[in-house]
Amino acid sequence: MTRTARVLPLCAGGLALLVVSVAVAVTIGPAGISVGDVYATVLAHLGFGEPVLSPVRDGIVWHLRIPRALLAAVCGAGLAVCGAVMQSLLRNPLADPFVLGVSSGASTGAVLVVVLGVGGGVVSLSAGAFAGAVLSFGLVLLLSQTLGGTTERVVLSGVAAMQLFSALTSFVVLTAGDAETTRGVLFWLLGSFSSASWSGVGVCAAVLVVALLVCFGHARTLDVLAYGQDLAAALGVALTRTRIVLMCVTALLTAALVSACGAVGFVGLVLPHAARALVGPGHGRLLPVTAVAGAVFLVWVDTLARTVLDPQEVPVGVVTSIIGVPAFVAVLYRSRPQWTRRAAA
Repeated sequence: MTRTARVLPLCAGGLALLVVSVAVAVTIGPAGISVGDVYATVLAHLGFGEPVLSPVRDGIVWHLRIPRALLAAVCGAGLAVCGAVMQSLLRNPLADPFVLGVSSGASTGAVLVVVLGVGGGVVSLSAGAFAGAVLSFGLVLLLSQTLGGTTERVVLSGVAAMQLFSALTSFVVLTAGDAETTRGVLFWLLGSFSSASWSGVGVCAAVLVVALLVCFGHARTLDVLAYGQDLAAALGVALTRTRIVLMCVTALLTAALVSACGAVGFVGLVLPHAARALVGPGHGRLLPVTAVAGAVFLVWVDTLARTVLDPQEVPVGVVTSIIGVPAFVAVLYRSRPQWTRRAAA
């Protein structure tokens, strides 16, 4: 079976696996809920039956676990797609959504709201994180355009912004926060879906759908960019416009996701490479497979994070880092010959 013919069964199987994963993940925990109870509860809330669980267990399923699992799926899909687009756009196999410093900017915005009370109680943690992420991305665009606008300058500008906002976050937390507030902020910064809600799922899902449509619309352009900017320009690709559009879309999607769940790293680095191994580099095939793989991956990572040390919860970012670091090293090793040839040239 060719890679193109493999996409449809992979996506269909992946979506089925995602539905099963969400249903099973909701049952895992101390409440003793079965998969049948989950489906019956969902149908009851959709108006197709009567509740089968007690009010307490019904609340656990409908208001706590299902939104959490769905938010993990949305964030996994979004971060993975952002990583795939950025790796192609920047022609850097080690790029991921956090290379632009968006995560660090979101962290600073959240800390300013929670620790310093910026906004006078009107601005929420998520809104502060989103504002910080957008500010960080704006700084990266300004720096990269000032320095020449090349992909290398964008990466370096992202690193600079990341270090700047990380330093600001650490300074604010260490100097202005009490022990209780500091602990809560640091836990959120490491990634957590414990505050998931239906409204958060809806907002993140809407942003994800829009971002996916834009990225799919540029799939052929991304394929051309993989062969170099000179060839893309010769074929009539509007490089500057395409780069700005895709960078804005991926950065804003990352900002929305980070504002909902904190800094969950390595998803955008690991999953696109796994998807390329299955369906090749063509973005018409790569993007849907990457999205489904990221969704399934983060649902199970979150399940592991909240149960492995029960009743204590491990931040999701810690688990993804433990998994992602070996994958990062593997990608780094595989990219070594390519970097050697570039250095020699």
